[in-house]
This record gives sequence, C-alpha cells and structure tokens, in this order.
Amino acid sequence: MRQRKYEEFEEDNGTMLRYVRHENGGGFVESHAHVDPTAYIGPSAYVDRDAVVGAGARIGKGAWVDREAVVHPHAVIGSTVHVGTGAVVGREARIGARVKIGAHAHIWDAARVDGDDVVPEGSVVRPGSRSRRAA
Repeated sequence: MRQRKYEEFEEDNGTMLRYVRHENGGGFVESHAHVDPTAYIGPSAYVDRDAVVGAGARIGKGAWVDREAVVHPHAVIGSTVHVGTGAVVGREARIGARVKIGAHAHIWDAARVDGDDVVPEGSVVRPGSRSRRAA
C-alpha cells in the first residue's frame, strides 16, 4: 500500500495546516515546524506548527509534539506521548510511553519521566526528581 506524502487539515478558524512526511521515520511535520533532518519522527507521529525538534532527537510512534513545543537535541520521546503547547523537553531527556506533558511544562536536560505519567501544566521536572503518576 502506498503512503500519502502529505496530509492537510483545516482549523476551526479556517487556517490550513499541511503536514509532510519526515524523511527519517515517516512521521508528519507541519510546514511551519522546524525539525532537524537527523531527528527521527516515528510513524503516525505529528509535529505541529511552530514546534522545534533538535538534532538526533527521537519522537516515538503516534506521539504528538504540539504547537510551539521544543524538543532539544538527543531527547527521546516515547510512543503515544503528548508534548503540550509551549512545553520544553531538554537535551538527552527521556520520556516514557503514553506520558502527557502539560502546556508550558519544562523537562530539564537529562531528566527522566516514567511511562504513563502526567506532567502538569507549567510544572518543572529536574533530573533525579520524581514525576507525578497519573490518577
């Protein structure tokens, strides 16, 4: 079966979003996002408008990097993770599968977040700190 090279969506305000497949992994990247060519964007993953994904970062299958979020170089985002609007994931941070990172949260460099955790909006996760578990 042949894969589509791009997807288009219309937002509620009429803005058209065009997502093209990233050459490394095949996930979808919105035309106004900035993704380094060495980053891996997994199948069925989406990187939204004005998001940034750095060199060597890995975005897992089915993950969603929301608007204006930043994933720094060599960070690893697990499968089906949601990185909220304006959130920041630091260099070499590791985010487990099915994590929900709230808007404007900040995951510091080299920090770890366990699978199925929820990082509340605006919170900070430092290396070695315990992230909160989903209820």
